[in-house]
Amino acid sequence: MLVSISLALHILSVVVWVGGMFFAYQVLRPVAATVLEPPQRLTLWRGVFSRFFPWVWACVALVFLTGMLMLGKLGAHAPIYVHIMLGLGLVMMLIFAHVFFAPYKRLCRSVEAQQWSEGAKALNQIRMMVGINTAIGIAVILIATVGRAF
Repeated sequence: MLVSISLALHILSVVVWVGGMFFAYQVLRPVAATVLEPPQRLTLWRGVFSRFFPWVWACVALVFLTGMLMLGKLGAHAPIYVHIMLGLGLVMMLIFAHVFFAPYKRLCRSVEAQQWSEGAKALNQIRMMVGINTAIGIAVILIATVGRAF
């Protein structure tokens, strides 16, 4: 029962985190870039991230805790794809922590000070890292679903 609940929370957390990044990167970003001027665009992104990032922190915690619980249940018999997922998941968590504590904080300060060029630099860094994390997240999902076959 505990493993089933852990798996459900794990998958839901991945869906929220990776799905949110996919939406932001593939849908919201291109539209915002074409219809909003820098002050409005940067203000929008600060607001979007201020609402999304608390969810991501919760997802990171749940993915890590449930993943460790399920890995513990597998013990020494964990297949290689599980270890690959763990490694890539840790990389994703580190990338997110960097985004949160470095360029996102710079974005917030820049928007408050109305320093739009500095805010654009911070947003560009976030964009690149979210793109990388989205690709890694999709790869992890593929590994999770296809890995059992190998």
